[in-house]
Amino acid sequence: MGFIWTLFEFVVVLAAVFALGLGAAIVLATFRRKYNHDCHVEAPPVFEDPNSLKPVTCPNLLDPAEKYISLIIPAYNEEHRLPGALDETLNYLQERAARDKSFSYEVVIVDDGSADGTKRVAFDFVKRYTVENVRVVLLGRNHGKGEAIRKGMLHSRGELLLMLDADGATKVSDLEKLENQIHAVALKERQLRDSSASDLALRISNVPIAAFGSRAHLEEKALATRKWYRNFLMKGFHLVVLLAAGPGIKDTQCGFKMFTRAAARKLFINIRLKRWCFDVELVYLCKLFHIPMIEISVNWSEIPGSKNWHVENPFMKLYYLLIKVIDLKSKTGSVAYLTVNP
Repeated sequence: MGFIWTLFEFVVVLAAVFALGLGAAIVLATFRRKYNHDCHVEAPPVFEDPNSLKPVTCPNLLDPAEKYISLIIPAYNEEHRLPGALDETLNYLQERAARDKSFSYEVVIVDDGSADGTKRVAFDFVKRYTVENVRVVLLGRNHGKGEAIRKGMLHSRGELLLMLDADGATKVSDLEKLENQIHAVALKERQLRDSSASDLALRISNVPIAAFGSRAHLEEKALATRKWYRNFLMKGFHLVVLLAAGPGIKDTQCGFKMFTRAAARKLFINIRLKRWCFDVELVYLCKLFHIPMIEISVNWSEIPGSKNWHVENPFMKLYYLLIKVIDLKSKTGSVAYLTVNP
């Protein structure tokens, strides 16, 4: 009996030491991030027409919309997966434009410091579809998915702005699900407004709304196939997300999200997190700015070749999220968010 009690005490002490060590590591990493002055990339990108080699005027998110929809695709070492995703995306957009003459689009590829042939692949598509429809933003070095999307959003021309992954995990045609729900919410917003409001004020681009693609409907199947410890850690992950951003969105990490131009202005001018988990901050900012959020189920399939090793590791996933939650909460009290009118 004495041996069992001694063994129990040893396990308790070991667990306490591990918990203290983990807590210290999280706090240390958070403070290192807080006082790291590696700012957002603010140098304006230069769009170049590869056919004429002439620079193209760089748009700004604060300018009026020139296209109906912009698709922002962050890419980091995606030489092999990007061509298939772009072919599917541009085939869909061209077919829709042929059916509807009022439909206009652009695809903005943000090369996040790739070391492979991603830049070459992206510019090949610019040559095929012209710089009016496909553009490339080069960040020079790797800054993270959050920063790549932010940069693409800040220099897009659409009334609606869709972020989607370079692997094509979600069918691009599912954007219509998000688009239709945004229009439905916008219609309700218009009905609540003064009927004397101008047509310009009632344009879809001027009504702040965010639509989040979701894989939550696939969770039950995933729970049945994953190992118990992965499910336990995933529950911990969801709990930390709930504490950070509050309830409302079940799947914050799906890379398929659509914003009206007014919502994008408020969100991407103020977003702070540059790498993984910036999605949680987007939910947080939507609540901060009272931007209506919609969660819509989308078709999703797992594509091999993820670039985020810590996301695939459930232990590291929870660890990094804890760091970023503390980071976000600490910045909230020290950072003045900008209010941008539509």
